[in-house]
Amino acid sequence: MELRFPDEQGLSDLANLVGRAKSADDAGAIRLQAAGTTLAAYVGLLPGGGLMRDGAVIGLRVMPLAEPADLDLTVPLSALTDRFARSRGPVLPVPPMTVSAPWAAVAPPRAGWERVGVVAAEELYAVAREGISQVASGAPTDAGAPALTALRRQVWGRATTTTPPVPSGGAFAAYVLGFLQPGTDVTVWSHGRWTRLSTPAGHVLIR
Repeated sequence: MELRFPDEQGLSDLANLVGRAKSADDAGAIRLQAAGTTLAAYVGLLPGGGLMRDGAVIGLRVMPLAEPADLDLTVPLSALTDRFARSRGPVLPVPPMTVSAPWAAVAPPRAGWERVGVVAAEELYAVAREGISQVASGAPTDAGAPALTALRRQVWGRATTTTPPVPSGGAFAAYVLGFLQPGTDVTVWSHGRWTRLSTPAGHVLIR
């Protein structure tokens, strides 16, 4: 199976999303969900925990396809990186291997979102940079994986001081994925347990 984009820029946009997500988690995964001529690409930035993956933070880019497709699978980011390197024109052969990513099993709602307010992109950029610095300085060089996980949950799980407040992990994801453009606003939406940060470049979904 393959995904055909209208032009090479469309494929480049997906490659950029994958590259940025891979910089945060080299062993990460991406969920490709195509219906008709629309592709929704989800990447997990923070996995969350528990049965309902509370605290999960997911990036989303929606992009057009040149030809209809019917697809819903989760593949390793590294598998797509290999495909991008060998691509010819705006066509992406879908990797045959799939993976199980816990965050991908909890689908965010598609409708029924309530608009909460807006936050300047620069405010969330500052939150992300401060949090990254706190994680880097607060993690001893000999800290094990459980200690690092606990530190990240503490830093990215707290609410920002912005109006309206949002989970700091959402600011981290928007920063890493390049969704925070200077001079733009980030629209905040709510739906039950979910929070969504929407920008012209993409969306961040927080459980």
